[in-house]
Amino acid sequence: MGHSGKDRSVTKQAKVSRRTALQGLGAAGLAAAAQVAPGAVRYAQAQTSAPIKIGFQVHRTGIGAAYGRWYERTTNAAVKLINEAGGIGGRKIELIAEDDGTDPKRGAEVVEKFATQHKVDVVFGTLFSHVVIGSAPRAGELKMPYFVVSEGHHVASGKLNRYVFQPGITDVKSQVISMAPWIASNLGKKVTMIYPDFAFGHDHRNYFSEAIKKQGGEAIALIPIPPTERSFTRYFPKIPSSTEVLYHVMVGPAVLTFVKELGEHFGSKRPKIFGFIDSLEAVNLKSPGLDFLEGTYFWEGYPRYAQANQTDADKFYRSKVGVDDTGASLSDPKDIATYSHMFGCWETLYVIKQAIEASGYKSATLKDKTALIEATEAMKTFEEGKEHPQGKKIFNGKIHQSFGHQNISQVTGSKLKVVHRTSIEDGMYEAEGDYTKMSL
Repeated sequence: MGHSGKDRSVTKQAKVSRRTALQGLGAAGLAAAAQVAPGAVRYAQAQTSAPIKIGFQVHRTGIGAAYGRWYERTTNAAVKLINEAGGIGGRKIELIAEDDGTDPKRGAEVVEKFATQHKVDVVFGTLFSHVVIGSAPRAGELKMPYFVVSEGHHVASGKLNRYVFQPGITDVKSQVISMAPWIASNLGKKVTMIYPDFAFGHDHRNYFSEAIKKQGGEAIALIPIPPTERSFTRYFPKIPSSTEVLYHVMVGPAVLTFVKELGEHFGSKRPKIFGFIDSLEAVNLKSPGLDFLEGTYFWEGYPRYAQANQTDADKFYRSKVGVDDTGASLSDPKDIATYSHMFGCWETLYVIKQAIEASGYKSATLKDKTALIEATEAMKTFEEGKEHPQGKKIFNGKIHQSFGHQNISQVTGSKLKVVHRTSIEDGMYEAEGDYTKMSL
C-alpha cells in the first residue's frame, strides 16, 4: 500500500500552529496547548458556544436494523463521553439521528435533510454499502463532510468524492488480502464462496478470489444470495463436492437461519469452514442448531469475547457501551452486540473530534469545511487506546481509508478464541486513486 505524499500533507498541517496544538485535545488540554501555541486558547475561547451538530444516518429499520441499534448505542456512549470531557473544541456535540431504512434512495434523502433542514456540520454512521453508494453523491453535491462506518471498498477505490471518509474501520479488500495467506496455508485452496448479492458481497467475491489465487488457490464456485433471503437450503446443493474451504459471509435478519441450515445441509461431513462474523453478528453462539460451528473459523474485526490478553482500552470501551466479556448486553444477556463493526462509530467520532479541533472549524462555511477535509486528509496514524480500542490504524489521506489489524478466531466451546492476528501491513495495497487532487 503506498503512503507516499502523506509527509507533504503532514508538513502542511504542521505549519498551522493552532491545528498542531489542538489536534486530539479536548477542553482539558487547552492550558497545556497554550504553552505550545499562545493563540490556541484565544481561538478556543473565541469559538461560539453553539453545539457541533452531527447528523447520524442510522439503519433503524430494514435489513441493517440489528447493526443500526448497536451503532446507535455505541454512538450515544461515545457522544456522552466526549461531551463530559468538554465536547469538541469546547463545544458540545448535538447528535441528530435519522433512519434511512437501510435504503439507498432514502439514504440520499436523509443526507439532504441533514444539510437543508437540520443544518448539521458533518454526517456520519452509514454502514450498508449500497446505502453509502446511494448517499455519497448527494453528500458531495451538498459539500457535506460524510464519515461512513462501512466496510466496502467503495471509499478506498477512489470512486466516490472528496467529502467521503472511512477512517474508523477497515475495508473488505484489506481484510481479505490480509487473511488469504492464513486460509490457504491452514484450511485449503479450493474455495467455494457464499456471499450477499450487493456491493459488499461483490467486494468479497472480487478481492478474495484474487487474493486466494495469489496464494496458489482458486475460488471454484461463487454463490450469490439476495440479502433479503429468508431460507437458504436451495443454494447449498450448488457447493461442489471438491470444495476444501467453504467461505461464507451473510447479512440481514435471517443470519441465524443461514448458519442453522448450513449445518443441517452438511451434517458431520463438511469441508473446512471460514466465515465472516457478519454471518453471526447479533447472534448468540449458544443458540440451538449452532453446534456444528464448533471448530470452524471466523474473521472478526474486533473480538467479541474478551481474550486472555485483553487491553485496558477494551475493558474501558466494553464498560461504556454496556457489553460484557462475552459480547452480550449488560442489561440483557440475550442481546448480542455487533461487536466487530460498531466500534467504528466510536472511533470515527474521535477522528471527527480530532479533525474539527485540528482545522479550527467554526461553522458550516465552505472555508471551514475545506479546512476540515484537509485536516482529516493530513492524518497519518491513530494509536491504540481509549479513543481507538480496536487497535492502531494507519490512515491514507489520499484514499480516505484506514488500515488496521484483523483477527481470525476459532469457535471453541461455543466461544470465539483468536488464533491469528494480522499485522497492519498484511492488509495494505496500492492506492487506486487520490481524492486530494479533487476540487472542493
